[in-house]
Amino acid sequence: MTISLKYTQVTVNDTDESLAFYRDALGLNVVQDVSSGEFRWVTMGTNASDGHCIVLSVPHAGRSQSDGDALAELLAKGVLPMLVFTTDNLDAAYKKAVAAGAEVLQEPIAQPWGPRDCAFRDPSGNMVRLNQE
Repeated sequence: MTISLKYTQVTVNDTDESLAFYRDALGLNVVQDVSSGEFRWVTMGTNASDGHCIVLSVPHAGRSQSDGDALAELLAKGVLPMLVFTTDNLDAAYKKAVAAGAEVLQEPIAQPWGPRDCAFRDPSGNMVRLNQE
């Protein structure tokens, strides 16, 4: 039996703003853009063969009012789980993210546990890390 990860949900404040960020700063492509009523889910990925994608949506998309409110509060605090991407050229990816307006949390450095990496926030405050082995 083989199991692989397909989607990771990323909660954002503004789908269009986040779509532009993940497209322009990280080079992800829109795989699917689905609306249902007032809500929208945008699936983005790379051309890599692993097929793993992120799905952007606002806190209340597909959730109860109270669950959406709780998620919005966590998003506002910046405490939702981070995203970690890998790249074969950390310096170029970092420069591209900065040029796209990323809020830098950590410039590229060699970590004692192995990879070189950097960190920044997306427009909604989610922490995004880029690493290169």
